[in-house]
Amino acid sequence: MHKLSNLLFVSSNIHKFTEAEKILKSFGISIQFFKLNLEEIQSNSIKQIAIKKAQDAFSKCKKPLIIEDDGLSIDALDGFPGPYSSYAHKTIGNKGILNLLNKHRSAKFVSSITYCDKNGFQSFEGKLHGSISKSEKGNGWGFDPIFIPKNTKKTFGELTDKNNLSHRYKALKKFSNWYLHK
Repeated sequence: MHKLSNLLFVSSNIHKFTEAEKILKSFGISIQFFKLNLEEIQSNSIKQIAIKKAQDAFSKCKKPLIIEDDGLSIDALDGFPGPYSSYAHKTIGNKGILNLLNKHRSAKFVSSITYCDKNGFQSFEGKLHGSISKSEKGNGWGFDPIFIPKNTKKTFGELTDKNNLSHRYKALKKFSNWYLHK
């Protein structure tokens, strides 16, 4: 295994780290969790939020790192909650999202991974289309119990192979291909 013990995954969310660690391990990359609460800029761009967080984190720890920011974008709600997904989940939760929807339930998850070191940053995006279920199903964290990936009938919370198809997987795969060949 190609060990990159100096590569940090900076987040305040251990769930994101756990998923990223498993995914990156499948590509031969080892990461360390670096818990840090970062200020999040207000922006409609998940990529810009991730870039600012990565730059802020690098200024504090001075080591190569990755940041992941993501959002659930629901078509019937004009992309809401999008970059405000964490806030929406904390305030209205899955039940609140379900109460906002009628017939049209198409949605997508977007993940933006930003790598940052002393030479600058590089970003990678992963998208996964799907829909919002009519009720919470399964376990998981965040919106996992209500998001159904395209071509499946189960929510992320019901799937055992979420890490093999998620938006985070797609972004981390792009990052891995770049990082291992740079």
